[in-house]
Amino acid sequence: MGTTKIDRARVADTALRLLNEVGLDGLTLRAIAKELDVKAPALYWHFKDKQALLDEMATVMYRRMLDEDLPGPAPDRWQDQLVAYHSALRAVLLRYRDGAKVYGGARFTGTDHADGLEAHLRTMVDAGFELWQAVRAGTTAYAYTMGFVSEEQGVQPMPDERRDYDIGERAERMAQYPLAAAAGAEIFAHYEERFEDGLRLIVAGIEARYGVR
Repeated sequence: MGTTKIDRARVADTALRLLNEVGLDGLTLRAIAKELDVKAPALYWHFKDKQALLDEMATVMYRRMLDEDLPGPAPDRWQDQLVAYHSALRAVLLRYRDGAKVYGGARFTGTDHADGLEAHLRTMVDAGFELWQAVRAGTTAYAYTMGFVSEEQGVQPMPDERRDYDIGERAERMAQYPLAAAAGAEIFAHYEERFEDGLRLIVAGIEARYGVR
């Protein structure tokens, strides 16, 4: 052990693969080093701590979204751009166990995001938004997406894996609250439809709040 050559890209890629096996809590630098067949101190040549590695992992996730989930030219309308971007973000987060936890709060290590962000802000400003309005609109949609995926992954850690959660048993426990009991069948299912509907609600709210259509 200790003779394997590694670089930032290989460490991040290995960490993302291992993440799907052990989750964020189990993703230690020691475990990553073992997977790479190096000693743990070797990782500190590339990342000063675990958060620095998480920042790189989030950056790689974003790059993969650009490569795989946003093909072709961006839609012309700001509404469609906002929906397309956050739908793609959800898709890439769902590929990784605890994807939302890794991505949330991370700081990109490059400027890969700048081109798309600049273009989307330009679309919104040209449509009539003040810059601060465009920023608040985008960050609100982002916060919704991160929160939604975090809750979704709490029920379905991976697309083919679901926690043992009995909606029928929940309904029985809440029988004296009939509407709340019946809501469980919607709250813990139909994620695809609910996510897109939520994005459209946010778009409608942005239009109503700022008067830009």
